[in-house]
Amino acid sequence: MRLSIARRLANLVILPVALVGAVAVASPAYAAAATTVQMQADILAGTNAQRARHGCGQLRLDANISRAARHHSAWMASTGTFSHVGSRNSSFVTRVQAEGYASPMSENIAWGYRSGAEVVTAWMNSAGHRANILNCAAKSVGLGAAYATNGNPYFTEDFGSR
Repeated sequence: MRLSIARRLANLVILPVALVGAVAVASPAYAAAATTVQMQADILAGTNAQRARHGCGQLRLDANISRAARHHSAWMASTGTFSHVGSRNSSFVTRVQAEGYASPMSENIAWGYRSGAEVVTAWMNSAGHRANILNCAAKSVGLGAAYATNGNPYFTEDFGSR
């Protein structure tokens, strides 16, 4: 119970910093940052578990795609906007390519879920998001999670073909 309350309080004080793709946090900084990192790790594990169940290979976490995904999640969190269209009318293709990854394929976004497992379950229950996760041609993934000042989490999962 105490851990749950501490996490909720920590989530309320995280402020996304879109320019650097990181999160700035008030006390307790380590607990808050670990929550974002843990969410991203849980989404990767859940996505790869679903792919394995359906005969697809594991996705490789790509630093360039992840930078694009983190920036988009941070932008959504800071603006309260939930959209595949991002800052300056960017698309996932332009965002991923701007970070140096030449072969973007698709994007999943979500908001409001409290765990990585909840996010993956929601995506698997949506035909379009499920198709992105189970596209065996995808080889790489980038993940981003960021919290709005009101505590709402925003998630981005971008896929690439190499």
